[in-house]
Amino acid sequence: MIKYKVTKFLEVKMIKIYNRKTKEYDIEKVSGEKYLKWIYSSSIGMTLLEIIIKKKLFSSLYGKYCDTKTSSKKIKNFVEEFDINMDESITAINGFKSFNDFFTRKLKAIYRPVNLDKNIFISPGDGRISAYENMDLQKIIQVKGLYYSLEELIGSKKIADKFKNGVCLILRLCPTDYHRFHFVDNGTCEEVKKIKGNYYSVSPIALNKIPKLFCQNKREWSIFHSENFGDILYIEVGATCVGSIIQSYTPNKCVSKGHEKGFFKFGGSTVILFLQQNKVNIDQDILEQTKLGYETKVIMGEEIGDKL
Repeated sequence: MIKYKVTKFLEVKMIKIYNRKTKEYDIEKVSGEKYLKWIYSSSIGMTLLEIIIKKKLFSSLYGKYCDTKTSSKKIKNFVEEFDINMDESITAINGFKSFNDFFTRKLKAIYRPVNLDKNIFISPGDGRISAYENMDLQKIIQVKGLYYSLEELIGSKKIADKFKNGVCLILRLCPTDYHRFHFVDNGTCEEVKKIKGNYYSVSPIALNKIPKLFCQNKREWSIFHSENFGDILYIEVGATCVGSIIQSYTPNKCVSKGHEKGFFKFGGSTVILFLQQNKVNIDQDILEQTKLGYETKVIMGEEIGDKL
């Protein structure tokens, strides 16, 4: 049960994220924090949310703005405010054509090394991860007191049943993160299924307010047939101001571990993986932090488990 420490408007406590390297908790810098607090914690904000902000048109218009040359003026301040390491980027800070061009930037491989050991399970992307074992597919935890079912999430009981008592991994990407997601093993991925929906924020503030948020938002899912970890259900969830979920892989074509699956345009987003029972041991520190109510910071290619 994730402790997002959310209380009343303007009384939201700091979001603590577990740092595996220091074994301490870091404080998350939240992009648009004041805006999110007001929207999700005031009556006027919630009214605007339901009438305008959660709608596709709002996010589409903002997404189009982020594709313009004018939006590139935001990049420098964004990098400075959130202390983004531009040494990792293949493109220099002054080389981006738009804010979305910067937001979907590719990184130098040296900064995201992929553990190629076939017995090692890696993170599919950068973000804050939570892990749940022996999942009750009818009662998947969103936050304390809020649940949803896998069948509701993907709209298929047949597929959902394949992952009974398995593992659920939720990777939350902030606007400050690297926003490309990758395959965790060699294998082939089926064609993506798209589900229309709303565009609520996936921030902790929103997750504590909107029941079954993931089941309400726009999402895409596909089955990845991995060589070493069985079938894996990939689900990508859109959010407020996410212009698009772009799938860059070719369906039913062999891919290598670490190969890019796709990317999100501007906004916070979520990647959810469901693993079959008895396929992967998730690292204990991640499981323990999830039980304590905290997410763990990870980067793409990093070891987060091993083969059973």
